Amino acid sequence: MIAARRPSWQIELAQAYRNPAALLRDLELPIDSTRVEEHANARFPMRVPRGYAARMRKGDAHDPLLRQVLPSREEGINRIDYSEDPVGDRAALRQPGLLHKYHGRALLLATNACAINCRYCFRRHLRRDTLVPQDHHLERALAYIKSHPSIREIILSGGDPLCLTDAKLAVLTASLREIAHVKRLRVHTRLPVVLPERVSDGLLRWLSGQPWQPVLVLHVNHANEIAAEVVAALARLRAARVTLLNQSVLLKGVNDSLSALAELSEALFAAGVLPYYLHLLDRVQGASHFAVPASQARLLMHELRRELPGYLVPRLVQEAAGLPYKLPL
Repeated sequence: MIAARRPSWQIELAQAYRNPAALLRDLELPIDSTRVEEHANARFPMRVPRGYAARMRKGDAHDPLLRQVLPSREEGINRIDYSEDPVGDRAALRQPGLLHKYHGRALLLATNACAINCRYCFRRHLRRDTLVPQDHHLERALAYIKSHPSIREIILSGGDPLCLTDAKLAVLTASLREIAHVKRLRVHTRLPVVLPERVSDGLLRWLSGQPWQPVLVLHVNHANEIAAEVVAALARLRAARVTLLNQSVLLKGVNDSLSALAELSEALFAAGVLPYYLHLLDRVQGASHFAVPASQARLLMHELRRELPGYLVPRLVQEAAGLPYKLPL
């Protein structure tokens, strides 16, 4: 029997950078022990698809894409006002893999896998194996959804749900389709941006075959992430009548300037994506060096409103544990 060939996106994912020194070497940067922290990499291993790394500027130690993914000594800074679960995921866990924080919608942690490990990730410390359901736990999550008719929308998150194969996604949504009060499906994903090969014919068939209007909420923080191959992948999603929104995180040294935020909104809209949220950093332990003060964030938003039409200005929000909605700022 001839083994089935893996899809190209899985091959690309398997070849991702995992060694910070190898990434720096290919970017023609010195391997400086003051910038790369092996302990940080051991605690939260680096993972960067090579196509994403190709968008980084060679020789630029301050490249905004590199800063998002390179383990650094700054991650060892401990702050008493930061925690390992800054948005209260554990308290909102109703069944393995099911978070129910907000009225009308529930979040299903479909997998613990990601295509890229962002250094500011708010779930970087959580023992995801206790949050994400195994196959034998999924029925409990589905039973909870069935027993709560107020849940009208399911959000697939993780990890990144598009790390699942098309077949596994199909099995998951087949179960959700049997729940009459579920009216919408939202997918939170970074894969079409960091690994555009994931937007395959099979994925498009899965999305367009759902009884709901599919919504993909992407995660782009800088205009340089939107390369030509990403634009092409997003065009395929739009042609399949997928609604595309974007949420960003305001990150020091990445996008904390008027020019960076304006260029990001313009690039998103040109690619058919509507800016949706701009989050203040979730106060996760190890990411304090990315924090931008709320006062500076408000000033940037004031300037952005003067610069852009309203539909290109994302909503500045902060998520806090225990609140019934994201807090507008």
